[in-house]
Amino acid sequence: MSDKKRVLITGGAGFLGSHLCDRFLKEGYHVIAMDNLITGDLKNIEHLFGNESFEFHHADVSKFVFVPGKLDYILHFASPASPIDYLKIPIQTLKVGSLGTHNLLGLARVKGARMLIASTSEVYGDPEIHPQVEEYFGNVNPVGPRGCYDEAKRFQEAITMAYHTHHGLETRIVRIFNTYGPRMRLNDGRVLPAFLSQALRGENLTVFGDGSQTRSFCYVDDLVEGIYRLLLSDYALPVNIGNPDEITIKEFGEEIAKLMNVEFKPTYQELPQNDPMKRKPDITKAKEILGWEPKVDRAEGLRRTLEYFKEHVQTTSSGQVDNTPRSF
Repeated sequence: MSDKKRVLITGGAGFLGSHLCDRFLKEGYHVIAMDNLITGDLKNIEHLFGNESFEFHHADVSKFVFVPGKLDYILHFASPASPIDYLKIPIQTLKVGSLGTHNLLGLARVKGARMLIASTSEVYGDPEIHPQVEEYFGNVNPVGPRGCYDEAKRFQEAITMAYHTHHGLETRIVRIFNTYGPRMRLNDGRVLPAFLSQALRGENLTVFGDGSQTRSFCYVDDLVEGIYRLLLSDYALPVNIGNPDEITIKEFGEEIAKLMNVEFKPTYQELPQNDPMKRKPDITKAKEILGWEPKVDRAEGLRRTLEYFKEHVQTTSSGQVDNTPRSF
């Protein structure tokens, strides 16, 4: 057996999971990616299949998890992550956050591994304080349409902290804010891929509400760096990782139109129920504890992401986007 450290990444064929696989292979780890491919896509990791330090397990962590041999780290990134997915499969979303997390915590305990869970800014709900600090308990509707995702993640944090305090398990909790970059699914349902793919097809941009709600977008490479530093840190409480550069959705649409050299023509639709009106991370802890802050500005990140989207929008001869579910 190799003396390389071994890491299990669930959701490894998804958007974030696949980028994490790349990073840990680059750092010299043996990487085990696990995914049930409900929203993941093997195309995101096919470039890794010839690597002897990489293996893929097709499995549903909500049911059972088995990994032979030693494990040093587990990163739990298996979950639908966009509203278009978790509104379609709410029960699977709840199960992967609860049963899946429970199964993986048990595996971590048996293996003596450190486990990092992917939580989300959605635990803050529609926040009453701004920007959001880790000590804020949130404003979440548990029985609303988004509750399946929000409460799955809140439970995930609670059971992870229980294993940490009761069993002494080494755990880390990252609260991820809006992230973008290559390998996002074109029909993801989130604002950035929606705007980019609509602009590429010459369509009006769909704006929900009046566009005054805000988001803060972090480029995927920056996010992966923050996650990597958090995993190797000694800090067990939740840490926000995101870019605090806040922008309204309408301003963001104008930015995308300018980038694409097209006229900004919004089509307004009703705001979804419980959609957060503000989203901006306070990253003081990440700066102080991890020495981390984002490096890639939105202009550069969007240029990189646009190149990926151009290639993938043009893969269908009709010019229409393939709407098959394809990523984390």
